[in-house]
Amino acid sequence: MRFFVLWLLTGLLSLEAWALQPEALVNAARQQVGVTTGYDPAYRRLSYPGGDVPLNTGVCTDVVIRALRQQGLDLQQAVHQDMRAHFSLYPQNWGLSRPDANIDHRRVPNLMTWFKRQGWALVPSQDAERYRPGDIVTWDLGGGLTHIGIISDRHTSSGVPLVLHNIGQGAQEEDILFGFRITGHYRVPAA
Repeated sequence: MRFFVLWLLTGLLSLEAWALQPEALVNAARQQVGVTTGYDPAYRRLSYPGGDVPLNTGVCTDVVIRALRQQGLDLQQAVHQDMRAHFSLYPQNWGLSRPDANIDHRRVPNLMTWFKRQGWALVPSQDAERYRPGDIVTWDLGGGLTHIGIISDRHTSSGVPLVLHNIGQGAQEEDILFGFRITGHYRVPAA
């Protein structure tokens, strides 16, 4: 019974932490520009929870992971716990027989599944006005490659939101929203 009460309290505290502020999420992602200057998809053993690769490198998911972690949501822990409880609901693209807290949260298809399971999924659109600062977007780059980024509060001269992401040259803020086929659009539900 005591374990259940602790588990319930932990869950309630983490739900409160998910009342994320879009502006703060954008700012946390933007703080990575010029700091995360490399791209390295190598598998690494990470501490758990709160593990991270060196701040000067990472992949597209690391931009999202770091920005959400500054808001109090540790995707490493959240995804790992959900995968432990519901492994069969996650993509089986990597031949694993069980979750791996070192890498699962750093894979775009796993984040897509987790966001959808949390009720964050919206219908992707080609209408720039549907995307708000702090929204998370995923793309199909072709050839089996996926990508993820955070919608900025800045726009192109034609009104298309910029995206904070790392597609190979470190964290950047760029006009790529409609550069690839959008496969997912996610927004943290209002508290």
